[in-house]
Amino acid sequence: MANNISQFERYLRVIVGAGLLLWTLFFQGAAWGWLGVIPLATGLIGWCPVYLLFRK
Repeated sequence: MANNISQFERYLRVIVGAGLLLWTLFFQGAAWGWLGVIPLATGLIGWCPVYLLFRK
């Protein structure tokens, strides 16, 4: 499984995902904040399955 996310996008995904999760955990945010797991996980592994649909 080769990386299909750039280094900058990986950092951005980790920051956004962690931010959403922290906001949900500490400030009792909306339940949709748990969706932060998705960008966090894809940022950490460096591979996004959705990109298979949009890239050659």
